[in-house]
Amino acid sequence: MFKPLINVAFGIILGSFICTSQKSPQWQPLFNGENLDNWEVKIRGYDLGENFGNTFRVEDGNLQIRYDQYDGGFDNKFGHIFYKESFSSYLIGVEYRFIGDQVTNNPGGWAYRNNGIMLHGQEPTTMGKDQDFPNSIEVQLLGGNGENERSTANLCTPGTQYIMKDKLIKTHCKESSSHTYHGDQWVRVEVLVLRDSLMVHYVNGEEVMRYSKPQRDDGELLKEGTISLQSESHPTDFRKVEIIDLSEYENKPDKLQKVVKTLISEKRVAGK
Repeated sequence: MFKPLINVAFGIILGSFICTSQKSPQWQPLFNGENLDNWEVKIRGYDLGENFGNTFRVEDGNLQIRYDQYDGGFDNKFGHIFYKESFSSYLIGVEYRFIGDQVTNNPGGWAYRNNGIMLHGQEPTTMGKDQDFPNSIEVQLLGGNGENERSTANLCTPGTQYIMKDKLIKTHCKESSSHTYHGDQWVRVEVLVLRDSLMVHYVNGEEVMRYSKPQRDDGELLKEGTISLQSESHPTDFRKVEIIDLSEYENKPDKLQKVVKTLISEKRVAGK
């Protein structure tokens, strides 16, 4: 499985795009815009399923992350909301924005306008009660401060590592080549995930990072895992969390190549 997927993946990214009349698979919402059905919360220091302070909520059609009920500030209550199913090969898309001020008693400047999409993650049932982050590949979402450059769709690796340009990378975070997005604007980030072969980050339709062989720190390749969103002390809105499941093509490399070429040739940008 690994060899054909990795060959197809690099052909998709490095090859020229071709037009195809084949109908593409459709986006399926993971967040329905109405409630948190099919999602489960895990906040550091609390039991699985306990949504302390109503951290994760739905208002105005958005999945909101808020801290207005946190007496004493954030106090390292790192949180994640997990989708009920795990996935192996897929294209995920989210549209997010940062709003308001960072809550008090926060981890510091690094957590300012900071959130993340955790991919190929561990099951929440296996997390320790005081565990900060699930072992996963984190697509780090960052917002600008109005002055300095600050890329988004970066890569962080809680309990994981990866291969980039034929080298094993153990550094915790690596910046992408994205633009900086200041203010409260909506941004669309997509990630192509092909099992343990390849992962590619896109921001508003532009590729900003790619790497291969996502793996645990012990070297075990990550072929599938959970998807979760973070709470790290800055209010965040998600209006879309959607996915195209590509697992049915894992044993059909030619079909997979055609489908993915079509999908990534359509540059989707977050509207206002």
